[in-house]
Amino acid sequence: MTVDYVWCGEFTNGELNMLHAEAFETRVFGDKEWDWRKQVATHSCGWVVARGEDGTLAGFVNVISDGLVHAWIQDLMVPNSVRRQGVGRRLVQVAAEAVRAGGHEWLHVDFDDELIDFYIESCGFTPTNAGLIELQGSRS
Repeated sequence: MTVDYVWCGEFTNGELNMLHAEAFETRVFGDKEWDWRKQVATHSCGWVVARGEDGTLAGFVNVISDGLVHAWIQDLMVPNSVRRQGVGRRLVQVAAEAVRAGGHEWLHVDFDDELIDFYIESCGFTPTNAGLIELQGSRS
């Protein structure tokens, strides 16, 4: 399958909300609940859109930044139909190339344990220590 990757590529809220629901196994949010266009305009230094030859969304990754040195991978999403074909890895590579070209020095990512092989082995991230405070859950 041929996939095109575009830094700050076009997308619709509807197609991204559908992909988000599939990728994170949640319900489909409405455009007014989760406005991706507003989200990236407000909080992102960029994003990568992957599209198959037929124009369908084949993946997405959002990149947020402190505006200078650090950038973070956020919301990496690939549909089940194209997983394990290198789409996610290429989304990360394109994002890394773009933020490097923009002058950032570090690209960070947080992930669940079951994704360690993907992020460390496939994408080349180095394991680091990090911390987390759950603000809305049972632990505080």
